[in-house]
Amino acid sequence: MAVQILMPALSPTMTDGTLARWLVAEGDAVRSGDVIAEIETDKATMEVEALDDGVMAKLVVAEGSQNVAVNALIAVLAEEGEDVTEAAKTADNAATNAPAAAQTPAEAPAAVETAAVAPTAAPPATTASAPDTMPATAAPQKGNRVFASPLARRIAADAGLDIASVTGTGPHGRIIRADVEEALATGIASPAMAVSAASGAAVSAQSERFEPHTAMRRVIAERLQHSKQNAPHFYLTVECEIDNLLEARKALNEAAPEGVKISVNDMVVKAAAAALIAVPEVNGYFEEAGCRYFSDADICIAVAVEGGLVTPVIRAANQLGLSAIASASADLAKRARDNQLDPAEYTGGTFTISNLGMFGIREFSAVINPPQAAILAVGAGEKRPVVRGDALAIATVMSVTLSADHRIVDGAVGAKWLQAFKQAIENPVTMLL
Repeated sequence: MAVQILMPALSPTMTDGTLARWLVAEGDAVRSGDVIAEIETDKATMEVEALDDGVMAKLVVAEGSQNVAVNALIAVLAEEGEDVTEAAKTADNAATNAPAAAQTPAEAPAAVETAAVAPTAAPPATTASAPDTMPATAAPQKGNRVFASPLARRIAADAGLDIASVTGTGPHGRIIRADVEEALATGIASPAMAVSAASGAAVSAQSERFEPHTAMRRVIAERLQHSKQNAPHFYLTVECEIDNLLEARKALNEAAPEGVKISVNDMVVKAAAAALIAVPEVNGYFEEAGCRYFSDADICIAVAVEGGLVTPVIRAANQLGLSAIASASADLAKRARDNQLDPAEYTGGTFTISNLGMFGIREFSAVINPPQAAILAVGAGEKRPVVRGDALAIATVMSVTLSADHRIVDGAVGAKWLQAFKQAIENPVTMLL
């Protein structure tokens, strides 16, 4: 009996994803445990393994298709000894009875599934585009009309490309986004890019660069736009003297186990966790029916990766020592950059820290990571003049800015949290109590 392979749910909140790449072709023999496909979510690319032995009878969803719903049919596997042609027919029957199918990259709207926000209803899906094996045909025309998707037309117009010069590979020869991108990559020029005989001037086809949005970039844009539009941000900044912290860090690293190196950011995480326990009104989410508060400080650390930003979570940071925080932080950051995080490692979180001090940024304001109540932006520690008593002195000072959601955090509460954070940073021995 044919085995139906369905779109897996890679996290509890996942409603759809992108089928990034097939690692098998129709007719290939497959063994249980073989990796057959790569699924792309907003933060990572995960591998899909075959659960049965057999022959790949039909790849139902084309490589690169976006917004493929969880549990949607993506392929059919013929069991050993089963007729492959008959097994493939079950995919056709399933597609006929299915209420919706995947959308190809050319037609799909921006993804809306996020790690920490309740998913919205999936948009109506259109019929999946033909497999990559469909032979390319010239773009069909009726009179002067060229059949192309709206997105393909917009990309071509933005790039100054004559859409009529593109060969379509979509259903019935329709021009889709991939066709336009291929044309741009191979250097097909439109009349607008050609040399003007009258003026002798030329517009270089290489003067601009277009890169389609990745799933990560779309979700980052969606989340941050949602945050700024819906959460009334306010900002509070304090300056922390960190000379004592730097001395304590030096002593701790000298005594730390081999392979463990405590960073300033690790101590910031610990101080933030302590402040969240001291002022629990900041450690929560704003929801329509009320405010939700948490007993542990699950702190997200912003990690820059190729193409975007990932926020892996240090769970219950308030219960961890500095050595454990340092080990967890280094491991999460490395695997985030290597695209090896499990979905559970970057979902949830009750508070976020964004540190740009290593880039020499003195002070900045960050956008809240929804649905969290606040985010802390950490600047560089630098020598600055300070007044002690009536005398001028030099100290290492670090500016931090709390961005808070005024729907759940009042100004006085935010100020109280920053006082607790500053107390912990300037007196690091209290973090060891």
